[in-house]
Amino acid sequence: MSIPARITAPIVCALLCAAALVAFLWWQLAQSTEILRRATTETVETPVIPQTTTAVSAAVDPRDQALFHLRQGDLLALRGQWAEAQEEYEKAVDANGGLPALRKLAQAQLQRRDMNGVHSTLRQLKKAGAKTEDLLLLESIVALRTGELLETRRLLQNAEDSPQKHYGLALLSIIEGNHEQAQIELQEVINGWEPVLRSNARTIMAAYQEFALFEESLNIHLITLLARALAQVQECELALPLLVQVTQAKDDYRDAWIVQGFCELTTERPEQALSSLEQAYNLDPQKPEIQYFLARSYAALNDHKNAMTFFEYALQNGFQPQSEVRRQLANSALQSGNADLALQQYDALTKDPESTIEPYEGYVTASIALGRAEEAYFMAQEAVKRWPEDAISHDLLGWAALESGRKDEAAQALTKALDINPYLTSAKERMKQL
Repeated sequence: MSIPARITAPIVCALLCAAALVAFLWWQLAQSTEILRRATTETVETPVIPQTTTAVSAAVDPRDQALFHLRQGDLLALRGQWAEAQEEYEKAVDANGGLPALRKLAQAQLQRRDMNGVHSTLRQLKKAGAKTEDLLLLESIVALRTGELLETRRLLQNAEDSPQKHYGLALLSIIEGNHEQAQIELQEVINGWEPVLRSNARTIMAAYQEFALFEESLNIHLITLLARALAQVQECELALPLLVQVTQAKDDYRDAWIVQGFCELTTERPEQALSSLEQAYNLDPQKPEIQYFLARSYAALNDHKNAMTFFEYALQNGFQPQSEVRRQLANSALQSGNADLALQQYDALTKDPESTIEPYEGYVTASIALGRAEEAYFMAQEAVKRWPEDAISHDLLGWAALESGRKDEAAQALTKALDINPYLTSAKERMKQL
């Protein structure tokens, strides 16, 4: 059974903005880099590259709007939804999120190649009193991404010693092909005091260490490993020129096409991503990670029919984590009006012991759209049992109770939701319907 676009549009919008547990943020970051690593692992046995993870603070009080929007932005960013993440970071800035919000906003703008926005945010960072070394890193990365290598070197060489300086010099050395110097700079960062850059430097250094295990490997293999590492540390814009060198020299290099497609997808180039991933698919049509990224490219182009096909291929071929592909499949199913398929995916997701509240929200939303209010009510009750202190679960119960004619219970649930999070707009709107 299909549902009209006027219903599916708000459903999808609501799902994109769904609150998620902080634990999921940690898991999602590890999984996203693991998917990319697994997709580009050669048939020979190779060590696992350490994942680039950043500690996330304890659960956020929804009353703190700046932190709330920061965490929402983090969730979206980890999924590669940078446009939506940027909107959340802008809200965090507007809510007086200060330097943390501005740094996150600059990161999103860099990923989206919004250089005018980056320069504006850079001015705000300076005005807000950002550290000199943090400004240095941002300015040098902007110069690197715009191809101004001489300006990058001038900025970095004239700066005081810091991990940020060495990290910038490491990136510059990689782009210039000076790999001996790059490793020296990376080691300085690893020995330094900045934890996020230490983690990033270890990830990039691991590419050199992996390459060293195979004495007869060609230089293009090193470049591909470095590009993969750059992608893992959110430097896809720097990785892409390296990958173009590789694929032009060796057009049957599957792993290079995979990383190139991933980076094009991440940097909002879905047409190019589709072309690159089709090349990878032609070389290895059974690899589930290729099928997964290919499906995401189709979804980014609003070709949800083909997206669903390749998401289902990925599931059939053992893609892990299944929860990620099911979530994406459910979204494409909703976009194409196939709510029954979406419900199947959400139902499977709710049975996962590691599930977040998001699939419950998806199930309730799709059930109500299909006129299955009792099914929605049952699932909302399950959500409240599982997350009794989450405003979203009570909001879902209030909505499902309202749709199934239980107005007293709806009022009670919505009141509870607003007690937990007074800013929850959806609960406020539903209260007006009572």
